[in-house]
Amino acid sequence: MTTSLATTFAPTGTLRASINMGNPILANKDPATGQPYGISIDLARNLAKRLGVEVELVVFDTAGKSVDAVKNERADVGFFAVDPLRGAEISFTLPYVLIEGCYMVREASPLQRNEDVDQAGVSVTVGAGSAYDLYLTREIKHAQIVRALSSPAVVDTFIAQGLDVAAGVKQQLEADAKRIPGLRLLPGRFMEIRQAMGTPKSRGAAAATYLHAYVEEMKASGFVAESMKRHGIQGATVAGPAI
Repeated sequence: MTTSLATTFAPTGTLRASINMGNPILANKDPATGQPYGISIDLARNLAKRLGVEVELVVFDTAGKSVDAVKNERADVGFFAVDPLRGAEISFTLPYVLIEGCYMVREASPLQRNEDVDQAGVSVTVGAGSAYDLYLTREIKHAQIVRALSSPAVVDTFIAQGLDVAAGVKQQLEADAKRIPGLRLLPGRFMEIRQAMGTPKSRGAAAATYLHAYVEEMKASGFVAESMKRHGIQGATVAGPAI
């Protein structure tokens, strides 16, 4: 690793990795120690090792805050769903993990298919600033979008406010369905969430190219798959290689 590239990624001398705790596929908190763990942490630590620098985990409770940290260069790399709006200021790699975005309704709901959701009079709860918030804001034409404070708060907001649909990461919704009786997921998915790494565009082409190659190597070597297995991650798949 050249000193110049390490300095480009970590100008403070430490690689600051923006970690979103609002997505259980990417990161979780150890109940005993309170420390974050997960695939995004594994990738961040390994990248810092490659660069020959220390790593600092900059932890946030929502995707929106995590993205803003990288946009504003308060973090050097982050782990986000690829989205055109975010891509204006962040250089994304190709995805390393694919996650299903799903809808949840009450058992008695007349809604049976994903296609049924976008109609007048239907309220859809999303985590503010999340990938599915950005996606549904573009795609929903008739239903009303109601934003919860964070992705983990979506189902509680959906219940408390008597809303019609909760939208989110399949794994999170399945966990909430076990916690709260009388809920069901609609079949299939309304979107595929493409989780990638990103760095500020201001870091230049060399940093973006290196990060892209790093992610492709981590997929090809089995690092991503092994990390997902070790952390017991279900409801997601390793993304395919660049073509």
